[in-house]
Amino acid sequence: MAPPSAWGMAHQQQVARFHRERDRRRLVAMIRTLAGAALLVVLVLGVVGLRIQQVRLSYRLDGLRTVKAQMEDRQSRLRVESEMLKSHARIESRARDELKMERPANNQIQIAREYVPSGDGLSMAVPLTAAADKPAPSKPGAR
Repeated sequence: MAPPSAWGMAHQQQVARFHRERDRRRLVAMIRTLAGAALLVVLVLGVVGLRIQQVRLSYRLDGLRTVKAQMEDRQSRLRVESEMLKSHARIESRARDELKMERPANNQIQIAREYVPSGDGLSMAVPLTAAADKPAPSKPGAR
């Protein structure tokens, strides 16, 4: 066999230098590192997303609390107004002043029976007065 020439040896060294086998351990380590970094990025983005959602909900909650306070204030004012409108003294005063009505006499007042859902529908919880037991006197010429 002929001894290899200088040019042949240089060529073999060059081919040997560029031909490397892949190191599987290094490849697996790189994949693990990339997977770990990706997992870390996903976790950080998840935490940031949750924090942003928390801030949005906080603003929304503050707005709803403000609306609730306004509604409670309005409800309170309406309740006061309703009680004022239901006031018997106010109704009587308007009836006398605007409608020129007069206070009824005692013999003109009749107590009605109260409706109760159980039983026959009538309750004798309020005792009837003597004037309520008798029919009202009829006026001549009235039907």
